[in-house]
Amino acid sequence: MWTIDFDRLREVFVSDPQNPMIFSSGLFLWMFAAFVLVYASLRRRLTTRLLFVTAFSYYFYYKSSGTYFFLLSIVTVFDFYIARFMSLSTIRWERKAWVVLSLIINLGLLAYFKYTNFLADFVASLTGGTIHHYDIFLPVGISFFTFQSLSYTIDVYRKQITPLTNLLDYAFYVSFFPQLVAGPIVRARDFIPQIRQPLTITREMFGQGIFLILSGLFKKAVISDYISVNFVERIFDNPSLYSGVENLMGVYGYALQIYCDFSGYSDMAIGLALLLGFRFPKNFDSPYQSASITEFWRRWHISLSSWLRDYLYISLGGNRKGKIRQYINLIITMFLGGLWHGASWNFVIWGLFHGVALAVHKLWMSVTRRPKGYRSQGIRRVLGVIVTFHFVCFCWIFFRNADFATSVEMIRQITTAFHPAVLPQLLAGYPAVFALMALGFVLHFCPARWEEACSRGVTRLPLAGKVALAVLLIYIVIQIKSTDIQPFIYFQF
Repeated sequence: MWTIDFDRLREVFVSDPQNPMIFSSGLFLWMFAAFVLVYASLRRRLTTRLLFVTAFSYYFYYKSSGTYFFLLSIVTVFDFYIARFMSLSTIRWERKAWVVLSLIINLGLLAYFKYTNFLADFVASLTGGTIHHYDIFLPVGISFFTFQSLSYTIDVYRKQITPLTNLLDYAFYVSFFPQLVAGPIVRARDFIPQIRQPLTITREMFGQGIFLILSGLFKKAVISDYISVNFVERIFDNPSLYSGVENLMGVYGYALQIYCDFSGYSDMAIGLALLLGFRFPKNFDSPYQSASITEFWRRWHISLSSWLRDYLYISLGGNRKGKIRQYINLIITMFLGGLWHGASWNFVIWGLFHGVALAVHKLWMSVTRRPKGYRSQGIRRVLGVIVTFHFVCFCWIFFRNADFATSVEMIRQITTAFHPAVLPQLLAGYPAVFALMALGFVLHFCPARWEEACSRGVTRLPLAGKVALAVLLIYIVIQIKSTDIQPFIYFQF
């Protein structure tokens, strides 16, 4: 007779912060399959469908952060009513007071959960005292859904959108599970108009969604996880034990790992949304093909870089108050962008490097009188791509390491103990790692039209062909992984 292990069943469905639900896990795939069956049956019952998706999204967040899902509801309810009250206010200072309240709530939550211990350490270092660290759990995705909700209240304040009158619609927007815990940061003006549209999933949307999910899974579970566990982590954990060439390969490996990890998540999020009838904006556009740091930030984490531009850089004055102020605004924006990624001086340094680089590039464009949107060609572009890629890799050293001293040690090994003779031995010792790294970079630098052709090819496949492709990829994932699939890097932000 069949028996049910209720304790095991409870472990599966109850939150475990050490093992958050992620798109590449088997549990999510099974739950999503069941979710889709119910979702399809509610095709013509809009309100019930919105309630069902919102409830599933809250459960998805509960599986990632436990009882901290109440923070999501707090942000949702407060910002919904703040926007409503703001729209009823005709006096400018009242509208400004409401948007300031939204900033205090959202940034206050972010500051408490993310920066309390960091600020305490900073104050202690200034005063020479000691401080007790608080045991504060960082809720997964809090940086993403607070920024997403803030964009709504700020857009209402700027009168760029009309506030919603239905709390369910807003809860659906803020909690929609494909992008909830790691983006993309979807703007209200792009997503909200889609909520009450008739549910339509074209053959093109379905095919493109399947392609994005499979390509994202390949990037994450095959390339990123394998090179991370089997090579990158070893180098970054003890850089002094390895030669400079090994450290450099580790940095190249991390550059590919973080791209495949984060863009893989974004691809899966966009693909899942397409399967549910919603369109998200593109979040990555082959960023390592960039020939300047400015171009890099137009291609990397596009939803965040555009958010920082529209709501921080422009609010600081943008380029409207002279060149010097523009350069300062760029540095401040990227400094805060670095701090957004984490409460660590390494992230601050990473942000400052990028901010200074953006300011220097703007200055160079001004001195050489290059027109806005200028794109170099030929050998200049090749050199630009090489220089930009290595500058980004240099900055990744500070982003990845837990402390400044380890970053300095890694740079010292690369510059003073390079030992290129070790390279053949290194390649022979990690053949699978370097084969996957080569494959990852080759795929990354392929022309965009090749990716579009692959997407069209998957779209044209019959359903049986799509299923066969998915089964093949899952088989490859099972065969290649040497450990459990790792949580997405951006879960910690």
